[in-house]
Amino acid sequence: MAKTVVITGGSSGIGRAAARALMNSGNRVYELSRTGADSDSVTHITADVTDEASLRSAADEIVRREGRIDALICCAGFGISGAVEFTETEAAQRLMDVNFFGVVRTVIAFMPHLRESRGRVVLISSIAGILPIPFQTYYSASKAAINAYAAALQNEVRPFGVSVCAVMPGDIRTGFTAAREKSQKGDELYNGRISRSVARMEKDETEGMSPDAAGAYIARIALKKRVKPYYSVGFVYKLFSVIYRVLPWRFISFILYKMYGGE
Repeated sequence: MAKTVVITGGSSGIGRAAARALMNSGNRVYELSRTGADSDSVTHITADVTDEASLRSAADEIVRREGRIDALICCAGFGISGAVEFTETEAAQRLMDVNFFGVVRTVIAFMPHLRESRGRVVLISSIAGILPIPFQTYYSASKAAINAYAAALQNEVRPFGVSVCAVMPGDIRTGFTAAREKSQKGDELYNGRISRSVARMEKDETEGMSPDAAGAYIARIALKKRVKPYYSVGFVYKLFSVIYRVLPWRFISFILYKMYGGE
């Protein structure tokens, strides 16, 4: 049976790929973003995750058209990089306002309809939520917050038949890399470690999984009968998740330092 699925941040990257995958499997898909447009039978509605009123309006409009909402996928977000001590607090707050509180606002706006349908919430986190990346501290923190939020929310809404999970992609080849807001302030003090770390991360991203593969995986999670609390995308990142659970943090931290500490 066709489902009505809503995706925030669905106009680009893995959100757009997930929207196409869902549409290709016969579902009715709405993408919410500030500047998108209808494409590939995916219907665009203008909304901003920093504006709860626009999200409530979008939810009401979709229910008016379709009668129900079966699944919500929260993909909207962006990244910043730089040393913590040289990152303006306002920049960190702006990132959290989109990446984390954007999810909060969206869930609040859609939950009344998801209770009615006993629906599904899929929150796009990151492997950085469990393996925090040096010089991308605030991005990592926003994704760790999403993981905790998903786990707690699941137990709040379980009696209503609503299921919640977080999906943790790793390196994906999307425009997210070019859109990252980079600051190399203090790089000389840090002996070039900031620029080397970010360059390593961006190289990994440009060589990473295709957005279509990641989007198809997210689409399958959105439609599964039952879900686990967390999912990693791709064999390598599933392995990283296992390592995180079984190895001492001191060892994991050392590996992260060697990979992304800029040495």
